[in-house]
Amino acid sequence: MKKYILSFIALATVCTACNDFEDINNDPFSVDINKAEPEYFLNNSILGAQQDPNIAERVFVLYWKTAARQHLTTGISGGTYDDSYTVEYWKGISEWLNNANATIEVANEKKTLGQGKPHYDNLIQVARIWRAYLMSEFSDNFGPQPIQAFKGVNPGFNSEKEVYYFILDELKDAVAKMKVDQAGPENPNAFDRVYGFKWEQWVKYANSMRMRIAMRISEVDPGKAKTEFEEAANSNMLITTSTDNFTVKEDTGWNPLAGVMSREWNSQILSATLNNMYIGLGGISSVDQLPAAQHTAVKSPDYIGIKYEEQFTTMTNDPSAGYWLDGLPNKIDPRAYKTFYIPGDFDSPVYSLYPTYTNQAKTNYGFLTYANNKKDSINTVNTWNAYTIGNWGEKGQRNGLRNVVGCMPALGKQYREGKNSRIFFASWETYFLMAEAALKGWSVPMSDETAYNKGIQDSFAYNGVSQFYAQYIASTDYNRDGTSVAYSHITEPGLSHVMKYKDPVTTGNLVSVDIKYPVNTIYKNGSVKNDKLTKIITQKYIANMPWLPLESWNDQRRLGLPFFENPAIETPLVNLPNLNSGNYMTNSIQNFPQRLRYPSTFRNTDQDGYTKAVQLLGGQDAVLTPLWWAKH
Repeated sequence: MKKYILSFIALATVCTACNDFEDINNDPFSVDINKAEPEYFLNNSILGAQQDPNIAERVFVLYWKTAARQHLTTGISGGTYDDSYTVEYWKGISEWLNNANATIEVANEKKTLGQGKPHYDNLIQVARIWRAYLMSEFSDNFGPQPIQAFKGVNPGFNSEKEVYYFILDELKDAVAKMKVDQAGPENPNAFDRVYGFKWEQWVKYANSMRMRIAMRISEVDPGKAKTEFEEAANSNMLITTSTDNFTVKEDTGWNPLAGVMSREWNSQILSATLNNMYIGLGGISSVDQLPAAQHTAVKSPDYIGIKYEEQFTTMTNDPSAGYWLDGLPNKIDPRAYKTFYIPGDFDSPVYSLYPTYTNQAKTNYGFLTYANNKKDSINTVNTWNAYTIGNWGEKGQRNGLRNVVGCMPALGKQYREGKNSRIFFASWETYFLMAEAALKGWSVPMSDETAYNKGIQDSFAYNGVSQFYAQYIASTDYNRDGTSVAYSHITEPGLSHVMKYKDPVTTGNLVSVDIKYPVNTIYKNGSVKNDKLTKIITQKYIANMPWLPLESWNDQRRLGLPFFENPAIETPLVNLPNLNSGNYMTNSIQNFPQRLRYPSTFRNTDQDGYTKAVQLLGGQDAVLTPLWWAKH
């Protein structure tokens, strides 16, 4: 850590004169203190944390989105790990922390030199709030970190409990010291890419962040969590509308503002995890959502598809495993078609074609090969399928549909083009946090049902599907996981439900089959599928798609919710040794990634710090070692 966390003393040593703001913006550590403005450092910190394409592709997409099961990629969800990814991220987040720290140090130093300005005190509080977020991001990924890294000394590492306590204290104290009526900087070169130096907005973010962090530790430290959460929730200063959301405008090209999901070579295909949540949830018919030309593709509600035993894995507890839907689902969460495009639906406003894949995406067909070398050409236009991650072995070699661009739903272009705004915190999260707190019996301003419905309402508004809201929140239809929407509807779905499928040889005949609802054995020993907490976290997961994959991963590690199917193991996954042919129907936290390993650069340059960090972690420096707050 000491190789990356710079003290202000070190900063001052390397300071040299620069001509203008642009020089500072390009190299914040090369500026004379007399010419520096603290807001430049804050801007660089927020700018860097947007993640340039080098870091975003590796961390946001291949680590966070993969671990959160937002798309079809095995990667870290299969227990694998790439040190080169983490080296880049470690270097990046250390620089972002450096800049946040420098904001505070430069402001204080200029005040000491008699160069202080009225807005500096508020700017210091903003930097503390932002630094608290960065520290939470760091510990949510790795675990222990030094909380005194910015004090100008080589820091010792602190436990995760100490880190989160420190974050909570920082957020509380920064809010207490913020003067919301203070004018912002007059410097035209000053940037606050989030709130434009509207101090009240930063207070709302700090309080909502305090709720997030308090809930993070609620399973292992409920007393502290309750106290912190209640104080923040009752402040009456929270992110409660879309205008309060913490967002940063994206850009095109290759720079720190480039869209975090914009790399065209990763199409981010719909995951089985998310699809099993989508299908049936809310009771909204596909016919009511899609143009008339696609209505003939919509299947009956009791039809699951064609059963392909030779090309589709069944060695997983994915309730949809083994079937290919030769059409569109009868009912589906209305956010699904707004987030992912339907194969072949070139007229869809979210359909994305990239030069690398244009011809392939327009083909919209693939081949399924049989053991006797017979091949079936499969037309995927107006079909909707998602497959589980893992190792499909020989079946995967025979399947020419899985993970093929143009043959599966993939992420819409509004998230790919760099023309959106990245969301770090949205109003729906405030409401889902409030719903969970109220369900726990904590003293908060609204009931759990009211907060739950408001979170859904805000998510629907963001996705442009508000017309379905009233019908949706009253629905008692179960999704593939056995969960419904209506908050008061907590009737369990039973062990299974009857569906019909076609055999690929005799496709004219429909065969009835009992499809079992999955048993989530890491949440309440698999005893429930439709309780209120499952509903809250399911809706929070869908609402956070795709901007907040780290939070979705955090909830799954913290609670075991929502349900994540085990990776397929037609061939064993060497990095998930707990998962085998005898237990693949049973969930275990050892089947899912728990953290990022510390990078080799840290191990190689600070052996003492590394040893201390691993000691505080309480287990091996491994992907499967649970964090302090995630030990169910």
